Amino acid sequence: METNSKDWRYTVMPAVFTWLKETESGTVEIDLEATQKYAADILKVQGKHGTRMGGLVGSGTLGENNYLSAEQRLSLLKALSSVAKEYNVPLISGAAAQTKEELAKIVTELATVGVDTVMVMPPKTKEAPCDEQMYAYYALSAAAAKAAGITIMPYNNPDAAGYHALSTDLLTRLAALPEVTALKISTIDVSVIETMMLENKNLKVLAGVDTVTIHAGLAGACGGITGVGCIFPKASITMQEYVNNGEWAEANKISQAMNSISYLDAQPLLLEYLKFAFGIHHNDVTGGLHTFGKKLTQQQIDDVHTRYTLAKERLEILDLLD
Repeated sequence: METNSKDWRYTVMPAVFTWLKETESGTVEIDLEATQKYAADILKVQGKHGTRMGGLVGSGTLGENNYLSAEQRLSLLKALSSVAKEYNVPLISGAAAQTKEELAKIVTELATVGVDTVMVMPPKTKEAPCDEQMYAYYALSAAAAKAAGITIMPYNNPDAAGYHALSTDLLTRLAALPEVTALKISTIDVSVIETMMLENKNLKVLAGVDTVTIHAGLAGACGGITGVGCIFPKASITMQEYVNNGEWAEANKISQAMNSISYLDAQPLLLEYLKFAFGIHHNDVTGGLHTFGKKLTQQQIDDVHTRYTLAKERLEILDLLD
């Protein structure tokens, strides 16, 4: 698949929000057209050096994944697939299950609606599986992906409550599977990335936490998946451009400018925080961007307002607002 980058993994990709609307009966449902439009708007944005987002991530943590039914999730991804095709980027989505058989079924279903790569979370079990059980869980999803003509991306998120950590030995083994296109590492401890890269410099690792984009790049990550980049895409793309070029001082200026809001990406309520910030950015704090997630307190709302405003002011000085 040709993209604006020779390899889409060497870019930053937006984990897009799911736009919601209230029906006449008072229930809330997905607004597919609005979600498509704003996803397309993000993919249109260029960084200072002319590149764009290299992929589209739908129905992830920031896409209300945990709150959607299987039917809602598939309809959402089918809608986003048309956007991804229009901008010639891969569509990426997430999957998690209790058993490897359930996971394989989900991977197969996602392929039918246009998903190109599935981010596979560790199994949602009470007890942590041993490495061999974990490997079997991922290996079956890889086999399902192969049969469906797509790829997978093992997703290590040890900082998030409820997800088992994947050992570096296991991640290295999984990376050798031909259906594994990359590893997604969402942790502020980037030594995990560096440890693996020292063993295999050809690994493709995507960073999953906005606060450590630069540190992950220094450790060997080739790209990233961003939440803050949905709000400030030009800044996020430009920072990744500088990281890929080894221009660390320039990248750090942008990282520092976004620190106040990037902090929200590493919090348990990242969906609620960042979606509210996106609503502020688009003057829609009570409209389509209300969430199935938790309701924020007034103190939390005020904190998001303050962090968003500070980041906006700093990025405006750097000429990085869209």
